[in-house]
Amino acid sequence: MSTVLTELFRAQAYKRTQGRITRRVTFAAMVLGALTGCYRLSQQLQFSDPMIRYGLPGLLFLLGLWLCYRIVNIPRFADFLISVEAEMAKVSWPTRSELFRSSVVVLVTILLLTAVLFAYDLVWQFLLIDLLRITGPG
Repeated sequence: MSTVLTELFRAQAYKRTQGRITRRVTFAAMVLGALTGCYRLSQQLQFSDPMIRYGLPGLLFLLGLWLCYRIVNIPRFADFLISVEAEMAKVSWPTRSELFRSSVVVLVTILLLTAVLFAYDLVWQFLLIDLLRITGPG
């Protein structure tokens, strides 16, 4: 716990040239969360003094910016983000035509399974309602 606290008060970035894209995206997502929270806080404080309504969320947002920057530079988390970016570089992404073909296969399979389940439903409905004269509740 003490290492996390000491990391929050350092100004330098940990391995700043590695994992830049993943760190930036993670930082942006965390900042968006902080911004949303501060905006909602300012909405909740709408009947208070403007200095409190805008000053407190602004101050908390600045604190959130610093925390987001420091969190993506904590060594264990930064190493994780660096390894995520390295693994994503190894992924073989499908081409546009492969993606289209795969999507068509999935959609056709879903439609066929829907038709099969509908047929089962009709058979059970015929057996239970028409042949055995079992009615539902009500």
